[in-house]
Amino acid sequence: MVVLAGSMSVCPAFAEEAIVGRASVVDGDTIEIAGERIRLHGVDAPESWQLCEDGDGLRYRCGREAATKLDQFLQASRPTRCEFVERDRYRRFVAACFRADGVEVNRRLVEHGLAVDWSRYSGGAYANAQDKARAQALGIWRGRFQLPCEARARRSKQAPSC
Repeated sequence: MVVLAGSMSVCPAFAEEAIVGRASVVDGDTIEIAGERIRLHGVDAPESWQLCEDGDGLRYRCGREAATKLDQFLQASRPTRCEFVERDRYRRFVAACFRADGVEVNRRLVEHGLAVDWSRYSGGAYANAQDKARAQALGIWRGRFQLPCEARARRSKQAPSC
């Protein structure tokens, strides 16, 4: 079920309604509600195929871990509400999302080291959360990793767009 909430937008001429419903996880920074693919604004999570190293140098699928933990987090307080920011080049709905208890999903991913602050898009909105996760060696910060945008570029043999 999708419930449309009040209009949210950076520019009123392109206003889109917020989306509220049961979210399913596509990957660590993308969810879907009632068939609408939603990219979480301002954060970048490791890709599902991406490998990271933990504090002992052991490799693990950090993208899979991010997606799994995002799913567990969203299941704990439903429904999810996503407030429109923009449409990206793939026409995905880009949003700041919140659980039913009001906790911001985007920020929580960065706070727990499951995603990085993508300052190119966030304007540094999650920089403090990232600094705390790094200082506490949470998630990807517990070892070595490649920024997701760099990993995607390397895999496609293109220049990074970070």
